[in-house]
Amino acid sequence: MWLLIISLTFSFIVIIMMTAASILSKKTFSDREKSSPFECGFDPVANARMPFSLRFFMITMIFLIFDVEIALLLPYIFGPDYFLEKSWYLGLSFFLIILLVGLYHEWKQGALDWAE
Repeated sequence: MWLLIISLTFSFIVIIMMTAASILSKKTFSDREKSSPFECGFDPVANARMPFSLRFFMITMIFLIFDVEIALLLPYIFGPDYFLEKSWYLGLSFFLIILLVGLYHEWKQGALDWAE
């Protein structure tokens, strides 16, 4: 128990020290030239920032959620026989229902439509 308390205290102290060092070492001087993109000494021809597609981000997030879902479901599929108990089926069903309701919601909101 003492080892856990000491570890958590040490971790908390390190986090506080790193946060304080980040805040104290931050430079507040900002200049137009320093924030503009560098193109071999010439003025930029076009805007260096390209717009980011929010639809692409949403599809990526949905993919990651379902990718993690598959990783969590693999032990149920390939696991030992004790996964055949009723409590495991209830947990699995609850997990799948939550994900399918979320998928249905995203579908109805239009997040799965790539082009409008």
